Amino acid sequence: MRAARFHTWGAAPVVEEMPEPVRGPGEVLVQVEAGGVGHLDVTVSSGEFDMRPQLPYIGGVEGAGTVLEADDDSGLAPGAQVVLRGGGLGIVRDGTWTERVSVRRKAVTPLGAPLEPAVAAGFFVPATTAYVALHDVAEVVKGEEVIVVGAAGAVGAMVVQQALAAGARVTGVVGRADQLADVPEGARAVVSADAEDLAQTRSASLLVDTLGGEGLIGRSRWVRQGGRAVVIGYVAGPRVELDLPSWLLDDVALFPVNMIRQERRAREVSGELVRRLSCGDLTLPVETFGLGDTPAALEALRNGRVRGRAVVLPGRAG
Repeated sequence: MRAARFHTWGAAPVVEEMPEPVRGPGEVLVQVEAGGVGHLDVTVSSGEFDMRPQLPYIGGVEGAGTVLEADDDSGLAPGAQVVLRGGGLGIVRDGTWTERVSVRRKAVTPLGAPLEPAVAAGFFVPATTAYVALHDVAEVVKGEEVIVVGAAGAVGAMVVQQALAAGARVTGVVGRADQLADVPEGARAVVSADAEDLAQTRSASLLVDTLGGEGLIGRSRWVRQGGRAVVIGYVAGPRVELDLPSWLLDDVALFPVNMIRQERRAREVSGELVRRLSCGDLTLPVETFGLGDTPAALEALRNGRVRGRAVVLPGRAG
C-alpha cells in the first residue's frame, strides 16, 4: 500500500510503498478514503511542536474511511463509515495519509449520517470550532451584528453559516477580491482593504477572527464598545502587541477559543453537525488532492491558496 511519509523535519513528505498494517488487539483496521490536511499537520511536520512522532512517520491527524476489521465488542461492523481522529494520529504515531491504517478504538467515531468521504475527513475542526466559538464562548444572540474575519476559509465560512442560522446579521471579511464569491450566501462580503466603514460605524457587537497576527487589535476596533472579539486562529501570525490604555478605552473583550480544552464539547456537538451537513443545512467546501499530490496540498495550505479544507484521497492517482 502507499503512504505519504515525512523523513526529515521541515521537508515535504515522500509517497512510497509501505507494508500492510496488522490489526492489534483493541484496534480497528480502516480503509482510508480521505485524509485531512490542516495547519496542525504543518506544525507537527516542522519538528517544533511539543509532541513529535519518531521519524519517518505518516502524516495526517484526521481522516475518514470504512471499517475493514474490528473486535466483536467494538460496536463497529465491517463497512461502517467512520471518522478518524485522536489517539495520537499524526502526532505521536502514523496518521491518515495512507490507504489503510490500524488505529485504537477511541480514535474511531462512527458517523450518524452519511457524508462524502472528503467532507467526513475535513468537517470536524471547522464545524465544531465554529459552534463552540459562537454558542459556548461568544454566546451569539438572534439579531446581533457579527463580523467574521477570514470568511472564505473553512472555519470562517462555517462560522458565517452557523451565525446566520442563529439569526445574526453577518459581514464576512476576506483578504482578496477573488475570495468574495467564497463567502457563504446570506452574508455581506467585503475585502479587508475596503472595510473602513466597519471601523467608522462600529455597529457590530461581535467579531470572530480566524487570522490573528498583528492586525488583530485593529480589527477588534470594528466592534462597538462593550462588544467582544473571539479569537480562533493565528494563521496571520502568532503575536500581537497590546497597548493597555488604548485597549481599556476600546472596551472590547478578547476571548480565546481553546479547542484542545474543548475537545469533549466538540465531540458532543459533532453528531448534530454531521446531520446538518448530511441534509445540506451546512456545507463544507473541500479541495481534493491525490496522495501523490500531498506535498502540493501542504504548500497550498501554507500559502493560503486552499479553498475550504484540503483533503488527500489515497485512492486517487497522483
